[in-house]
Amino acid sequence: MRLGIRIASVVAIAVVASGAGAASPDPAATLRDTVERYWQESLALDPVNATFLGEHRYDAELPVDIGTAHLARRYALERRYRQAIVAIDPSALTPADRLTYEVFKGDRELAIEGFRYQAELLPVNQYGGLPQQLAQLGSGRSAQPFATTRDYDHWLARIGGFGPWVDQAIENMRRGADKGYVQPRVLIERLLPQLGRLIAQDPDKSLFLLPVQNFPAAVPEAERARLTGAYRNAVVRQLNPAYARLRDYLRDQYLPRTRTSVGWSELPLGRDWYAYEVRRWTTTRLTPEEVHEKGLAEVRRLGADLDRLIADTGFKGERRAFLDGLRGDPRFYFEKEEDLLAAYADLKARVRARLPEQFDVLPKADFEIRAVESFRAQARASASYEPPSADGTRPGIFYVNTYDLKSRPKYAMQSIYLHEAEPGHHFQLAIQQELTALPNFRRFGDYGAFIEGWGLYAESLGTQLGLYTDSYDRIGALSNEMWRAVRLVVDTGLHAKGWTRQQAADYLLANTAVGETDANAEIDRYIARPGQALTYKIGELKFRELKARAERELGSRFDVRAFHHALLEEGALPLDALEAKIGRWIAARRSAP
Repeated sequence: MRLGIRIASVVAIAVVASGAGAASPDPAATLRDTVERYWQESLALDPVNATFLGEHRYDAELPVDIGTAHLARRYALERRYRQAIVAIDPSALTPADRLTYEVFKGDRELAIEGFRYQAELLPVNQYGGLPQQLAQLGSGRSAQPFATTRDYDHWLARIGGFGPWVDQAIENMRRGADKGYVQPRVLIERLLPQLGRLIAQDPDKSLFLLPVQNFPAAVPEAERARLTGAYRNAVVRQLNPAYARLRDYLRDQYLPRTRTSVGWSELPLGRDWYAYEVRRWTTTRLTPEEVHEKGLAEVRRLGADLDRLIADTGFKGERRAFLDGLRGDPRFYFEKEEDLLAAYADLKARVRARLPEQFDVLPKADFEIRAVESFRAQARASASYEPPSADGTRPGIFYVNTYDLKSRPKYAMQSIYLHEAEPGHHFQLAIQQELTALPNFRRFGDYGAFIEGWGLYAESLGTQLGLYTDSYDRIGALSNEMWRAVRLVVDTGLHAKGWTRQQAADYLLANTAVGETDANAEIDRYIARPGQALTYKIGELKFRELKARAERELGSRFDVRAFHHALLEEGALPLDALEAKIGRWIAARRSAP
């Protein structure tokens, strides 16, 4: 799925800079004012994320956010608001406001620490970033609106910023290479074909011309010729040259300087940097070594369960042989893209009918099932999710990867659907955006261990929702859970223990039913985004732990719908804050008459 830092417009900086003394004497009012001002200033500094959130004041903007001046503004913002929040007395707040205080303060401190590490010197990779994001937006099928003439002109203004961004990216990579900050060679080799597909040899066939090939009725005929000419001119004079500059630099100058190693620990400050990423993504104090050991324990536990399920099928032999057989069995694969998409649509109807058995609140927003765009499909895994816009104008998107159908097994579909769609990411994130009483930084909060942990926990609800009735579906679901346990071992192995890419891929293939294409894409994803892959299992373990605790302490008073409501009613939270919140919920439930 795609989520980023949530941020917005420079408003009354002088008031915030002076601390609580210049604001209302009421601590609760000061807190609300502080976190909302931060939100507004943050959005202005990250206009692309604002667009994805449905905040369209900044649709024409594309800052050079990897440049020194922009990074300095971001750093100053974080320090200023850290100073503002500690000026508030938390003992004077209600429990609900105290939660907001603690989460906001922790976010600012973690963000400030992150400026120690120079991520801007590694501005591109094959998994995602502005070059790919711009193509998604420019297709007219994502968050950038193309409903009015004004929208079309906003996009023209926005893409004018891409050339300067590319030039800064190239300068950053030159400086980074001189200082030892370079990407692994395999990531750049994967990125180059993506960039090549975005450079239209025939401008009239450019992905970026799709909006002017599908004008809405609101754009007058008199404007269409102007816009069509302007968009074609932008492809020829701005976008094609910028993508070509980036591709050519990467191919001709950067690729020879890339490294054969793949671990983050090989970078300057790499071990400390990776430990920071582990804490940032998991919202815990776990070390890479502790995460690795947790992963090994989960792989052993799940491996024993998987071996029992395999034995139940009558198969005689080792797990790797069984899984290799699954991967090569044609009955488990679709031959046509439309059949795969239709099967997911059928799952949507089946699951939706059973959701009220587990949940007393359902999201208002709907979602679409859509194939991943061809230019990025080869580097993506089986599925992902993009949340709906907060204003309700754009539904969520469940992206299904239809590239290489022989790597998209039917037996994995049910758990994938539960994770990415309902009751996983779409369910949780849509509900969170609909919690309008929350401060905006929490309403759109991006806490990976909660969000991905919830997605994996949602997979465990398949039996209760009428799925996993076939032994192969159960094996697929267990293999997918194993896949997330393997991530704990592989991510830390790559970035803290010196594992090679091949060693990581072999471990993944040996322990899961993941197809080889997916396995390669996954390993490259872990290399590109260190720490992110840890969020699933670490978060899910916490959800399972809290459920077991609630069942144990509440006994006959435990109600699964009420428990799920308690988990979701405050939106995503850091795991320690979630644990404290559920502890209070259990105590209140236990003492209720």
